[in-house]
Amino acid sequence: MEIQIEKSAIIISVVIASVILFLYIGISRYIRDRNKKNRLIEKIQNPGYLVVPEDNVTESSSTSARTSTLNLFRSLGSYFLKGNTATYSQTKLNLLRAGFQRDESIALFWGLKCALGVILPVTFFLLRVTVFKLIDPTMTAGVCIGLAIAGFYLPDVFLKMKISARQEKIFQGLPDALDILVVCVEAGMGLDAAINRVAEEIQMTNRPLSEELKIYTLELRAGKSRQEALKSLAMRVDIEEIKNFTTLLIQTDKFGTSIAQALRAYSDGFRTKRFMRAEEQAAKLPVKLVVPLLLCIFPALFVVIAGPAVIKIFHAMIKH
Repeated sequence: MEIQIEKSAIIISVVIASVILFLYIGISRYIRDRNKKNRLIEKIQNPGYLVVPEDNVTESSSTSARTSTLNLFRSLGSYFLKGNTATYSQTKLNLLRAGFQRDESIALFWGLKCALGVILPVTFFLLRVTVFKLIDPTMTAGVCIGLAIAGFYLPDVFLKMKISARQEKIFQGLPDALDILVVCVEAGMGLDAAINRVAEEIQMTNRPLSEELKIYTLELRAGKSRQEALKSLAMRVDIEEIKNFTTLLIQTDKFGTSIAQALRAYSDGFRTKRFMRAEEQAAKLPVKLVVPLLLCIFPALFVVIAGPAVIKIFHAMIKH
């Protein structure tokens, strides 16, 4: 009985904390989108409407509460990262790969990790004190420690999922971007201007890749060399195909070979590699279907085939 109560307490505490977190995220996004919509409507209706920067806009009570909460997370994260240069650099790189480009995201990320590491065990402890009073204190301490560790590493799991999804999106849009880039270069455009044009063309279909190419263009305008900007692009995206692409451009620029011919050859090779990858995934499909077949289809098939015979044997044994 006590074991069931302990399991129920753990499940309920995790569910309550998750519901509170998702409700907060949903409400904050709804308020943000509604405020943006209201500002756009006011701008359209009033031709002389003066666009005020978001920092100077009069905030509602809900928006103010959201800002205060984010500031609290940032302060907590900044205090945790103080003097820890290696952790700061690695977190910044991971956030860039996930698409979070603001510097304040680093402190906010670590603040969220620390907050979740405290909120989950505290929620469980309060439930244990008020509702589930029969739980053993030793078990309570163990569960609180486990929830603290889970809450601390939960943002890391989310960040890895975000990075993987973004990398897959960039990989899917790379062939089309290469085709457009080849056309632009063969039409007489320079490489940097062609990359900027590609970023504009694929903005609606593949936003992550478009953002990375725009950052490359901005770095060039800021004074970086082409080689440094290409290396930075490869480091941010962290995909083998992008690394090969940037290496190709660096070598082409270094030795003065034809960029158009090199890009066309790489595009053809990349499409062949993509086709081989699809064939590889298709070859793995029968092996992946073994578990669903054994667990879902075969039991039902055995029941349909052998069920009537088992019933007849059972009735025959009863009669005798």
